[in-house]
Amino acid sequence: MPQNNDVPNFEVLHMPPQNTNSVLVTRGGDAVIFDAWGNAIDWEKLLESRGLRLRAIYSTHGHGDHISAAPILAEKYNVPWFLNSEDNDLISWSNNLLNYFGLPQIENNSRRPTDLDAGTVNILPGLEMDVIESPGHTPGGLMYYFPHWGILITGDTLFRDSFGRYDLPGGDANALWQSISKLYEMNLPDETYVVHGHGVDSTIAILKRENPYFK
Repeated sequence: MPQNNDVPNFEVLHMPPQNTNSVLVTRGGDAVIFDAWGNAIDWEKLLESRGLRLRAIYSTHGHGDHISAAPILAEKYNVPWFLNSEDNDLISWSNNLLNYFGLPQIENNSRRPTDLDAGTVNILPGLEMDVIESPGHTPGGLMYYFPHWGILITGDTLFRDSFGRYDLPGGDANALWQSISKLYEMNLPDETYVVHGHGVDSTIAILKRENPYFK
């Protein structure tokens, strides 16, 4: 998708250590990060090399592999970091995972996220997205849908051929099935491009065809 002041650019990034699908959305020189995984310094270098101004960070949920760089980036650039407050208790729990990957711990005095609930928000001037609550993998799971651009970010609620685990703290199998069913019943266009928290991307048509849990 070409970059100019009118057309946003959506880019799936695999920051080291490669594990999670992060999404960088830019419009002109402004940028928003979804699921800021990895080391903050790598994001800083990327933003600087491209001459981008970070405006906000959004997380699909509170597990460490989706928020590791968020507190530092939010503090350094003085921008809001959005996360549903139901997942706030998972932030410190996530340090075990960050330690496994050799990433810095999230300290108790780190920048705290701003609560985000379901609704429609403008992430950049003229760039609107729908916030969809999707508990189950975590209590405060969120998905992000850009109806005008046909892009959906699911986090770990749903993968191309499976679903997010529900045996971690705060997980709830029944809530997860309900979240997946809600997404299915939204009847999004088949061509909607779907970015999952891990693994390869898909479309709504592919999910209908390949994911037996998407129903």
